[in-house]
Amino acid sequence: MQAVILAAGMGKRLKNLTKYNTKCMVKVNGVTLIERMLRILDRKGLSRIVIVVGYEAQKLVDYIFTLDISTPIRFIENKVYSTTNNIYSLALAQDHLIAEDTLVLESDLIFEESVIDILLQDKRETLALVDKFENGMDGACMVLDEQDCICDFIPGKYLKFSEKDKYYKTVNIYKFSQHFSKNTYVPFLQAYKTAMGNNEYYESVIKLIVMLDTKEIRAKRLNGQAWYEIDDIQDLDIASSLFAENGVNKYEAITKRYGGYWRYPQMMDFCYLVNPYYPPQKMIEEMKANFETLLTQYPSGMRVNSLLASKKFGVNQDYIAIGNGAAELIQTLMGNMQGRIGFIRPTFEEYPNRYCKENSVYMSTNDLQFSYSEEDIMKFFHANPVEVLVLVNPDNPSGNYIDMEGLKKLIEWGRKKNIKLIIDESFVDFVDNGDLLEQLTLISNDLLETYPEGLYIVKSISKSYGIPGIRLGIIASGDKAMIREIKSRLPIWNINSFGEFYMQIEEKYHKNYVEAVEKMKSVRKEFMGKLKQIPYLRVIPSQANYVMCEIINGMKSIDLACFLLEKNILIKDLSAKVGDGKQYIRLAVRRKEENEYLLACLCEYGK
Repeated sequence: MQAVILAAGMGKRLKNLTKYNTKCMVKVNGVTLIERMLRILDRKGLSRIVIVVGYEAQKLVDYIFTLDISTPIRFIENKVYSTTNNIYSLALAQDHLIAEDTLVLESDLIFEESVIDILLQDKRETLALVDKFENGMDGACMVLDEQDCICDFIPGKYLKFSEKDKYYKTVNIYKFSQHFSKNTYVPFLQAYKTAMGNNEYYESVIKLIVMLDTKEIRAKRLNGQAWYEIDDIQDLDIASSLFAENGVNKYEAITKRYGGYWRYPQMMDFCYLVNPYYPPQKMIEEMKANFETLLTQYPSGMRVNSLLASKKFGVNQDYIAIGNGAAELIQTLMGNMQGRIGFIRPTFEEYPNRYCKENSVYMSTNDLQFSYSEEDIMKFFHANPVEVLVLVNPDNPSGNYIDMEGLKKLIEWGRKKNIKLIIDESFVDFVDNGDLLEQLTLISNDLLETYPEGLYIVKSISKSYGIPGIRLGIIASGDKAMIREIKSRLPIWNINSFGEFYMQIEEKYHKNYVEAVEKMKSVRKEFMGKLKQIPYLRVIPSQANYVMCEIINGMKSIDLACFLLEKNILIKDLSAKVGDGKQYIRLAVRRKEENEYLLACLCEYGK
């Protein structure tokens, strides 16, 4: 068995990174792609490694000679790399292909060693390595039958994304038997190249062979093994996290992305917080039916979208502003505050991060076991006076909740002491105290008009309604001057057409929302009950769609987070955020079946 690596391309999409180096010399976490590949292949007992070079050929050859690879390496130069494609490069190596069994690889790949192992261990002689097609992939795909026969080979430009569920993405690693190369592939390669020219792809030859239904080449499906194709700097960024040096580095690299986890298709996100049972399928289908219109037409301006928010929450249009997520509104609101501001920690850090530390006063709830009341707040800030107080209720990450009676007492206290209150009720719909949804919210004309100054209610629609990708949030206040000021500071088109359309149709799905919230409460209760049975967890009571847990028995939160990440589960490590030397995590409440998988992994870790 030998290997042939195609490394002649220029890698133009990597721009400056390949200005003076070939693509396979780009580094992922300090190691070049070609070095990783050669070190893996060097451990497989191959007879030789043949590398087809082209762009910056001598630089690549010189670099490879510095790597001290034991397996003999042969180089073939494609001198017309700029006007040919990989069909020509592989044709240059055809004499090697017909000499013995061969692994064919493209040089812009990064993969774990088991990817090669499963190909070599499979007794079938000729195989195309494939993986299930996922969002974000592109390039050639295959359709397979149950016997791994290739029913169709589809070049990237002909993919039908509506049929993606049946596709398998080519990994661009193949195992060719000597017999297949000599009697089938190379003859077809020569004929195809003669007929179609040199600016084609070697995969087109495979497509042609598949069309003849010889069944000589079968598919080998990956089953969770990591690999990535590096075409641009975004790919490089993803690969850097997937192939981090160790578990801690990998966890930190992924969490610092702050979302975009659809780029990791197998991963379950127990870190970010959304409603797991909303929106309903019918609403999704309605949005899909209007996708082209929403994509190609401008949204309405601020006035119209504020009207939609006014209708949704049943308040005067002058009392409400809508934002591109609550984060946009928080930034604007905090920028309009002055004096000393009080924060209750641990909490959602977007608020304190938007204000100067010198004028910030922090109330720690660690000694209260993260369970606190309005009386605790009033006592602390009586002794530590502030002009503004921020309360997230239910709080994040603890899930602590102060009921309506307590909130009204706190608001009245603030009025008497001339303290402005910012209350974030993004998770209040999940509170389970017997009240109806409309009884849980502070957003009402009566309340806002009772406190026309100094009370500001923020709510993230993205979180409670399960639509974080649309990015919607609102702020409500009887302080009409502040609402006007916030609107004046926001772009006229601060939400897109998808957000506007969602607000337009949301009302008719309200019953579905109520059902989704009740379902989440039931699932949360069961989830928390099972978490309490895990010996190394102390579960902190929560009224939100997440649960904060202290890790006891000497275990480390980062070790648990890294273990779960290897199981394709992402959780929030809170230990640094809480900062009291103890170990904490936060777990989102997801669908029951997903919660069960997490619970099984938590139990496995404890053994």
